[in-house]
Amino acid sequence: MRELLSSPGLLAGLEALWIVFMVGWMLQERRPPVTTLAWILGLAMLPLVGVPVYLVLGPRRLKRRLLRRAKARRGLAGTPEPWEALEANAPVDTRQLLALARHLTGVPGETAIDLTLYDDGDRAIDAIIEAIRAARDHVHLEYYIFSADRTGTRVRDALVERARAGVTVRLLVDAAGTSLKKAFLAPLLEAGGQVARFNPAFGGRSSTRFFNFRTHRKIAICDGLTAFTGGVNVTDSHSRSASGSAAWRDTHLRFTGNAVHGLQLAFLEDWIFSVPGEPRTEGEALRARYFPEARRGHHLVQVVASGPDEVGPRQSRLEEAGHAVEALYFAALAGARQRIWLTTPYLLPSESMAAALESAALRGVDVRLLVPVRTDSRLVDAASRTYWDGLLAAGVKIFRYGPPMIHAKTCVVDQHLGIVGTANLDNRSLRLNFEVVVAIHGGPTVEELARLFVRDLEQARPCAQEGRRQALPARVFSSLARLLSPLL
Repeated sequence: MRELLSSPGLLAGLEALWIVFMVGWMLQERRPPVTTLAWILGLAMLPLVGVPVYLVLGPRRLKRRLLRRAKARRGLAGTPEPWEALEANAPVDTRQLLALARHLTGVPGETAIDLTLYDDGDRAIDAIIEAIRAARDHVHLEYYIFSADRTGTRVRDALVERARAGVTVRLLVDAAGTSLKKAFLAPLLEAGGQVARFNPAFGGRSSTRFFNFRTHRKIAICDGLTAFTGGVNVTDSHSRSASGSAAWRDTHLRFTGNAVHGLQLAFLEDWIFSVPGEPRTEGEALRARYFPEARRGHHLVQVVASGPDEVGPRQSRLEEAGHAVEALYFAALAGARQRIWLTTPYLLPSESMAAALESAALRGVDVRLLVPVRTDSRLVDAASRTYWDGLLAAGVKIFRYGPPMIHAKTCVVDQHLGIVGTANLDNRSLRLNFEVVVAIHGGPTVEELARLFVRDLEQARPCAQEGRRQALPARVFSSLARLLSPLL
């Protein structure tokens, strides 16, 4: 038997059978060709290692959780304003973007009463704490990073006070991005607050960059009528009072009114996915409590949430175009006529996104990208540089900000669109993580975003084409890092 098992012919036959079986299995997934080929090669060369990795980190792991996520969406729809009238009265460019996101997410555009931008973490956190203290029914928080530091303690204590006052408090943190000890959470739990972890993973925070299907969202909602989202996590890294001049430059958005419904829906989906059976109200009682109606506002906005799931309205087979946030960005960039001013801490564009930026620049659009001098990842920095020459050759202007690091995720397109949210311009944000952005259609907030962009340029310097000026080891390292860019 030992001789039989060591026979080269038998081993070759078993390998051939394995490859035939595995190829058939992978083809049934009908994923993007590049992704399918990559998994096929990996599983063929390392069958004993590749199969466990695929089952743990690959798309199958997500599919095992989709039933719970589908249940989360069921029955959560609010009572939005008549979106047909809002879309019909909007300019054609705005109307098309509204329809695109509505078809992909099921969430229409709605109106906001007030929009407020915060250009630093301290002001954003202060405003969130103020809104928490004013809450009378519920407070919902969802964060990728929630640290047990000075900033985190301030937010936790505000939540504890509201929980003791009888307000429903729910805190959802990403299981890989956040690690909070029981002692830190004990006061909140003892006060009656609820805490949950999104999509637990193994390996601890040291390996978070290589875990897929994270919630990278930053959401704060009070009473269903006041909401915050953007780039600011609950951590001292964003606080000048705690970190001084090293505090990250970021942008956050506060808005009120019916537009909060879209963000509430995103939170409740994630919460029910993580805590099946919650919240315990259903139907009309749930909608009345968590999706209250406000008077109509003057700002037309749309919450666009996306992730590596295809639940409900998201089953529109857009694997090649990406998910809702990516589709929104692509459509906006492709339709730009005057300007594209985009800030992203991680610039690792897909081929389609890079083509949209380059083609816009080639047809005369003022395309400017603002990125950090240095991020918190050497691999990301190296991989990002490999995209610069192609973009610069097409006429895209790239500016490097800092120090400190710029962490804002914003975009201004022409005069009619501003975007603030949690998504970076990289594969991880646009295809592997759960993200959310707010598209602001017209009005003074779009120009305010443009003014912030121009102000940030004063602390940035333009990039020139590097070509072969890098030393050979640096070029090789950057090229190798680029191969990992879909995972970074």
